[in-house]
Amino acid sequence: MSELHIVGVDLAKRVFHLHGTDLTGNVLFQKKLTRPQFEAFLADLPICMIAMEACGSAHHWGRVATQHGHEVRLVPVQHVKPFVKRHKNDSIDAAAIVMAAMHPATQFVAVKTQDQQAQAMLFRTRELLVGQRVQLTNALRGHFAEHGVVFAQTGQNTKKLLEACWEILDQVPQRVAQLARTYMRHIESAEIEIGILNVKIKRCALQDAESKRLQTMPGVGPQDALAIQAFCPPVTVFSSGRDFAAWLGLVPRQHSTGGKQRLGRITKMGQRDIRRLLIIGATSVIAAAEKKGRCDDPWLANMTSKKPRLVVAVALANRMARRLWAMLTKEKDYEIRGAAA
Repeated sequence: MSELHIVGVDLAKRVFHLHGTDLTGNVLFQKKLTRPQFEAFLADLPICMIAMEACGSAHHWGRVATQHGHEVRLVPVQHVKPFVKRHKNDSIDAAAIVMAAMHPATQFVAVKTQDQQAQAMLFRTRELLVGQRVQLTNALRGHFAEHGVVFAQTGQNTKKLLEACWEILDQVPQRVAQLARTYMRHIESAEIEIGILNVKIKRCALQDAESKRLQTMPGVGPQDALAIQAFCPPVTVFSSGRDFAAWLGLVPRQHSTGGKQRLGRITKMGQRDIRRLLIIGATSVIAAAEKKGRCDDPWLANMTSKKPRLVVAVALANRMARRLWAMLTKEKDYEIRGAAA
């Protein structure tokens, strides 16, 4: 066991498969352990490298392994798949994790803290409730439309929709009215919960100095700051702002060959929540400039005069990502306040 270098762990709900090798890749053991056995195994194991796929419970077990002195490597799932040999089972997956973790070109996922996961849960919970509210309002509109009642578009203003529903409940069959009240109660409940979560997100964004720094940039709000803190790895893993923008999928997709560059649409290969929020924030910056009737940023003014609005928004989101990286690495607030407003 003294020659042990790395242990690949295929995580599951109850039973974990382990694959231990030395520095040269020779297999030292293959085990199948339950959750309590695995935790005890980590405590008794000599200091080594623990490799796991970056899945749901990987961050928890990464923290447990780190507490016992082990080095933890979380491998993205898409990097493990090429190393799976022929048939697939848990033991082969554990061996593939070892090979992926030892490959020099593999990029690893940073182990998240409990605070980061709590922030991510707050963000995800709000997103879930917003989606449920959209589903409920769309279903309510659809059912009323089947009975000849069509409501005006109210966007995110569910209060107006509910008021309109109360006014016409007497005009539809009694059973339809009863079911409509069920929808309306759930919509009101979701609206209240979303409001509570919005307040919590704003408080979290104001309590943290890094979140407050991020919000000094035009187009970046509390949700953007919370998502960056919850889902982004430490900015030190990126050598430049361009790498950070590429990680978010805000750079053109390349299909180059024979020395000829061919660039397409953005890759969309990174963290989609942050990418979506940055594009929405960039769109709001462009809308604010259009409403004001002038743009103080020459680059943005030149882009809006030549390119479609969405293309400009994506380009601005790319620039925002690179500047956010600079703000985090240099620990400075956004200084060019009039550049993109």
